[in-house]
Amino acid sequence: DKLGLQDTVTVREVTTIVANRYFELNDIYEVRDSLVKVAKESLKGDEKQVAIKNAENEKDSKLYRSHFAFPAALSLFLNEEQVTAVKDGMTYNVVKVTYDATLDMIPTLKDEEKAQIMAWLVEARELAVDAENSKKKHEVFGKYKGRINNYLSKRGYDLVKEREEWYKRIKARGGKI
Repeated sequence: DKLGLQDTVTVREVTTIVANRYFELNDIYEVRDSLVKVAKESLKGDEKQVAIKNAENEKDSKLYRSHFAFPAALSLFLNEEQVTAVKDGMTYNVVKVTYDATLDMIPTLKDEEKAQIMAWLVEARELAVDAENSKKKHEVFGKYKGRINNYLSKRGYDLVKEREEWYKRIKARGGKI
């Protein structure tokens, strides 16, 4: 709906592509889960750990092989901006929310810092779009938020102070934290 598509055929095709991606992801994770379950129930020690690691590797391989097919399929019906909007929808718009919050928290960020933050958030979205559930999607972004915080700290920003000042600005404009 947020794409504002008017053509019913395009709407149906895009909906089908997105739904099929969720089915495909579910299948990939179900296979991984069943292999892990068998390993935990029937193996011990190193054999069990190797089997679990192999199940994770197989899952990662399937995700990698299928990852690029999804936006490629969408691009048959959508432009690049719309494909990005679909990915943002599948990842709860965390890229925009985090980026906007970071810029609001630290208004003195330099252009190259803003570009690096956005690059990491986009990278996180690419991983999160294939995650198995909401919790895992947010974990991916959490990892990248940590990377961003470390980066900003190394560049001399006192994030505790920046956050305190940000909270004051939010309260001053009548917002809630």
